[in-house]
Amino acid sequence: MKAIELCLAERETLRRYVQGLVGWNTFAVEDVIQETLLRAWVQAETLDWESRPIRMWLFRVARNLVVDLHRRESRAIPVGLCQTEFESDRSEPDPADQVTERTVLVEALNRLSPAHREVVTRVHLCGHPGEDVALALDVPIGTVKSRTHTAVRTLRGDLLRRGWGEAAA
Repeated sequence: MKAIELCLAERETLRRYVQGLVGWNTFAVEDVIQETLLRAWVQAETLDWESRPIRMWLFRVARNLVVDLHRRESRAIPVGLCQTEFESDRSEPDPADQVTERTVLVEALNRLSPAHREVVTRVHLCGHPGEDVALALDVPIGTVKSRTHTAVRTLRGDLLRRGWGEAAA
């Protein structure tokens, strides 16, 4: 029981320490404090409560938890909006446009025959050389070239008819 009392006596000091590391995010501060005290309670049997001040151990555990929290948050993808998303001279394509263009391309590819779709996918989307595609499909290189040419011409015409002239160019 003495161990728990020692930990709870350090709670406010621990709160100020963690608040200095994390800032005024009360949820994060409470999470770190709770996890620190829980670890002290779980390891109460193995800790040296008599000859070493528990405060230093609590502070070290709390600091390590704050570091872990920071690492987790830095890997997270931000959900909110920021001003850079509204700038007009962005060099990155809009993800919504990419999804739409990809859907249109997949639909156009699905309208090709399986043989033409296979060749154009391997050559243009996967970047495999025509010779490798010919070996993989067990067809002459001329067949690969012919199917690629026909598939690209068919895709271009299909996309132009559907109003995707810029995407096909």
